[in-house]
Amino acid sequence: MVRLLGPEDRYLSTIEKQYPDVSVHVRGNDITLIGPADGVESIRRLIDELQVMLRDGQELGEAQVASSARMLHGDAVTSPSQLLGAPILTARGKSVRVKTVGQKEYVDAIDANTIVFGIGPAGTGKTYLAMAKAVRALQNKEVERIILTRPAVEAGERLGFLPGTLSDKIDPYLRPLYDALGQMLDPELIPKLLAAGTIEVAPLAYMRGRTLNSSFVVLDEAQNTTPEQMKMFLTRLGFGSKMVVTGDVTQIDLPAGSSGLKLVTRVLDGIDDIHFSYLTSADVVRHSLVGRIVDAYTEYDAQRQALRQETAEARDFAARGPQRSGGPQGRLPKRSQT
Repeated sequence: MVRLLGPEDRYLSTIEKQYPDVSVHVRGNDITLIGPADGVESIRRLIDELQVMLRDGQELGEAQVASSARMLHGDAVTSPSQLLGAPILTARGKSVRVKTVGQKEYVDAIDANTIVFGIGPAGTGKTYLAMAKAVRALQNKEVERIILTRPAVEAGERLGFLPGTLSDKIDPYLRPLYDALGQMLDPELIPKLLAAGTIEVAPLAYMRGRTLNSSFVVLDEAQNTTPEQMKMFLTRLGFGSKMVVTGDVTQIDLPAGSSGLKLVTRVLDGIDDIHFSYLTSADVVRHSLVGRIVDAYTEYDAQRQALRQETAEARDFAARGPQRSGGPQGRLPKRSQT
């Protein structure tokens, strides 16, 4: 019951938010549902599905509970335990699974396409799931190596010159990729794979002039690429390779100019074997507060954009001046010179 309801009954609160017309009462190991028949039946199915997930060894989260509720609400035939239950990768005693419908569609797109763009806010699992698919492909001998890369751009503050060797200088930018690898592979195995070149972690600048054959390539933080860098990266694609590009267009750290990730959504849209997966705050699998933070910033950005649009229209109207009547096309006739 503790695992089902969550710490401090957080999962129970999530269920109640999804079905506000139904009252949920818990006493011991008994759950009593009071409300409209369809709502009561929906919660009963949801609790049954969550119990199946727990018996299969899955760890529940608020995002997973909310996503399962939405799936049952939209489709009476869908089984969240089956849709979200199959592990992508089992490593170090833990299974990596999708936790939302959006993540499921993203992972399926990686299987079905050569190049996939995962675009969404922080915490939606874009990079983590892509790396899990890369490790799985390497284990299944579908590819010969994994290449992980990201642009070396500071997040809003200048770090200056970093001491040490070239590796020491670029490691801080690549640390998130190493952290994810450490969760999916034996820590003692990672240095051997890196030394053998089976796994390569490098800044984006190292990609120029290369052709990446039989590789699973992941480009992280792609919103910080320039259009030229994005074109350079995509044209590295070789035979037998897959590419996954991840980024959040709301967190661009480029000092000036347009983002290559923003541009590529327009340039490559509609091309076969290239897929764009858009994740939202509903796919955030970090603390539930992260999803609300994302929504708040999205609303703020929309309001600011609308204000800028109104200001631009007002300036344009003021520049044109009031329309005058008389003469051809509403202009006053020219005065004769004396």
